[in-house]
Amino acid sequence: MALLPVGDALSRILQDAAPLPAEHVPLAEAGGRVLAADVAAHITQPPADLSAMDGYALRADDVASVPATLKVIGEVAAGHPFAVQVAAGEAARIFTGGVLPAGTDAVVIQENTTRQGDVVVINASVARGKNVRACGLDFKQGDLLLPKGRRLTARDLMLAAAMNHPTVPLHRVPKVAVLGTGDELQLPGSELSPGQVVYSNGFALCALARQEGAAAVDLGIAPDRTDAIAGAVRRAREIGADILVTAGGASVGDHDLVQQSLANEGLTLSFWKVALRPGRPVMHGRLGGMHVLGVPGNPVSSYVCALLFLVPLIRRLQGRTDLLAASESAVLGSDLPANDERMDFLRATLSLGPDGVPVATPMIVQDSSMMAALATADCLLIREAHAPALSAGSQCPIVKLRF
Repeated sequence: MALLPVGDALSRILQDAAPLPAEHVPLAEAGGRVLAADVAAHITQPPADLSAMDGYALRADDVASVPATLKVIGEVAAGHPFAVQVAAGEAARIFTGGVLPAGTDAVVIQENTTRQGDVVVINASVARGKNVRACGLDFKQGDLLLPKGRRLTARDLMLAAAMNHPTVPLHRVPKVAVLGTGDELQLPGSELSPGQVVYSNGFALCALARQEGAAAVDLGIAPDRTDAIAGAVRRAREIGADILVTAGGASVGDHDLVQQSLANEGLTLSFWKVALRPGRPVMHGRLGGMHVLGVPGNPVSSYVCALLFLVPLIRRLQGRTDLLAASESAVLGSDLPANDERMDFLRATLSLGPDGVPVATPMIVQDSSMMAALATADCLLIREAHAPALSAGSQCPIVKLRF
């Protein structure tokens, strides 16, 4: 199978990935998730004409000439409407959020008044509607304010609550199952025998999935046996995983048994081998409704492939439209040779140049096993396939590493 361009590989992954069905979720748990349906206001806000200030509710005509003396006939606090109509020559003490009594059309702030027992002297005139929040000023019942496909921010949750929605319809959270494969792998804290290595990929893959809003399930490590790998695949299906990510064993060596095990379970292969560095032996297919993404065992390769392919897939299943990490422009900090047929994602550090433009300097050694270098990197410097040699100071695209 020929090497597939990175963009074509991503298109194949996403082409039959539809947002997951809707579920109603309490507002307290809805932040960052995507609406599966339009949300309209259940109520009008404000529900009545309310005072915007502490002061006196009155008729504007009564204070056209000042000073004016009015009789105070009552008091209005928020949540305690005043049932008596205010007549000409009268006023009601009112506090912020109080419902304007019938007969009044303006509020004079208390700083512009002088209280004398049951009368108040008004020292400044006001126009009709002054210091009043009119009924429906913010929104009206039935207004569609949160459209389908919107990813909810803290401000949106405030609005949904004010619209009187205790829950909102959201696309279901994707469930991602992560499986490591290899006889050599041992969990952190193990006493290592010769030839054994500590398993690290799963921790990054699960964390990345959770940071993207998915529910991640760690299936642990399967040894290099088709029955063990197949058993883990069945567990992923039993728990209802939307995505199964396998780390390692996706190549065609004698001990790379993931493809064979998946094929035995009925995998429909979409692609295998991408024109990508690091991450050439990445694989994608479907097992019924479950996406299967096989990433390489080398830690840096698994992480880069997850950024490029797993993250957009999780976002699509959530109903998001911002599928790809935004690339930014930087200045190259060192010379680079011409690239070959594989799109390259170089680990690089960032610094600010004298003009304030970020400078991306690729790390000297780009081995896909080097986790310390990956943890130190600030960004991935993107080089297209067959890109010509570049000199320091040239413009280059980068993707910042935020996770």
